[in-house]
Amino acid sequence: MGWEERGMDQSKGRLTARRKFELYVETRAPGANVGEILRRYGVHLDTLRRIEAAVERASVGALKTHRNGNGLRGPVDPTEHAALQENLTRTERALGQLLVEYSLLKKSERSGLPGRWQAFMSTGRLARS
Repeated sequence: MGWEERGMDQSKGRLTARRKFELYVETRAPGANVGEILRRYGVHLDTLRRIEAAVERASVGALKTHRNGNGLRGPVDPTEHAALQENLTRTERALGQLLVEYSLLKKSERSGLPGRWQAFMSTGRLARS
């Protein structure tokens, strides 16, 4: 039996993560002959036990970190949350200022005011005098 048939990575001689999961699922099937499955994969029972433990840890971790189905994962550190909240506030404030400036520029453009506002609208930036 070749490496590919056993689901092994040729370069390392180990089972890939996908094949480890397939081994796990196959051994969990009702009436599965675990000994035969292990021989087919070329692994020992202790390897299967480590795979089972890893699957359990990963499953529990994945279920713990989801919150309200909103795609967020894991708890957020309070310090990090405060920094993110401050950054959001600064960004919202800057966006509000830009909106006011944009409205004033559009208004001056409609009124036909010459000068710095017109220069800003045509070049995209305010000319320094």
